[in-house]
Amino acid sequence: MKYYLIAGEASGDLHGANLMKALKMEDPEAEFRFWGGDLMQAQGGTMVKHYRELAFMGFIEVVNNLGAILKNIANCKKDITAFNPDRIIFLDYPGFNLRIAKWAKTKNFNTHYYISPQIWAWKEGRIKGIKESVDQMYVILPFEKDFYEKKHDFPVHFVGHPLIDAIANRDQISPEAFKKEHGLEDKPIIALLPGSRKQEIGKMLSVMLSITKDFPEYQFVIAGAPSQTKVYYKTFIKQNNVRFVRNKTYDLLSVSHAALVTSGTATLETALFKIPQVVCYKGSRISYEIGKRVIKLKYISLVNLILDKEVVTELIQTEFNANRLKEELTKILDEYNRAALFLEYYDLEQKLGGKGASGKTAELISKDNT
Repeated sequence: MKYYLIAGEASGDLHGANLMKALKMEDPEAEFRFWGGDLMQAQGGTMVKHYRELAFMGFIEVVNNLGAILKNIANCKKDITAFNPDRIIFLDYPGFNLRIAKWAKTKNFNTHYYISPQIWAWKEGRIKGIKESVDQMYVILPFEKDFYEKKHDFPVHFVGHPLIDAIANRDQISPEAFKKEHGLEDKPIIALLPGSRKQEIGKMLSVMLSITKDFPEYQFVIAGAPSQTKVYYKTFIKQNNVRFVRNKTYDLLSVSHAALVTSGTATLETALFKIPQVVCYKGSRISYEIGKRVIKLKYISLVNLILDKEVVTELIQTEFNANRLKEELTKILDEYNRAALFLEYYDLEQKLGGKGASGKTAELISKDNT
């Protein structure tokens, strides 16, 4: 069969690649065309556009790039029509994908949504469009099944979280080998995960780096996103105990002692590696003021949302400053606090449903008869 996948971010590229790999197991004749990234490209098929060309973050950034977004939507529709796939698979990225899904349904394409839009956080009204345009929805967070089925009478498949497989199946590396490979010192590592887009990196990284002088017994290592260049990150680094590693986030987390993490999927990744963390977020003032009025959640990190309590500290907007960051990092370096956090992380993993998300989803997609 012919599969058309649309991913608009690095996380979508990762999960899209694993799904493509699983689909090939279910359907040896699978033919792929997709919007995604390097990981999906490695699975074969034809990439139409790289996600780095699609990454617009926040209300102001979206408005400023509206022309480019509308052009991408139009081009995507034309490309789908020309390819005429048996299945269209949307991976998160709702602002773009829900528009394509609505159009695709009017053309009688078979539509699948893997990794639900977070409409439980905001824009819950999107449920009407989802029910009308998505044939099958695959959710990866345990509370999402009740949200869709009990609150909105829309059947979905809970397949577990694909990060569990992505982390379990990765090649292992020892701390000694990692440090040698990247020219690091023989000190405990504190990982800095400032995000993947320039807009958020610019806001996050300077504050994260401002406290490195207060922890001379540690080395700080920036997790560079594959979508950004090393030259860009180097403009922020002024300290001696700071290093940079590009496109090796999982290896870095696996050997780290603690982490400062920008809110997003990375908070869950860090927790699954059992690394104590401080969650950080700072947006433009206008974007933040708008966001806090429309997003009705107690927490911003997936760790706290899934466990429904504050397990990891969240420093948001004005709270995200050097003094508070230093205070919270000191706490998670304390052995008693670390032990308590490890127990919470164990409970988190149990709630996520175990291994096999990509395989379960691939089987359901390939055998769907709707």
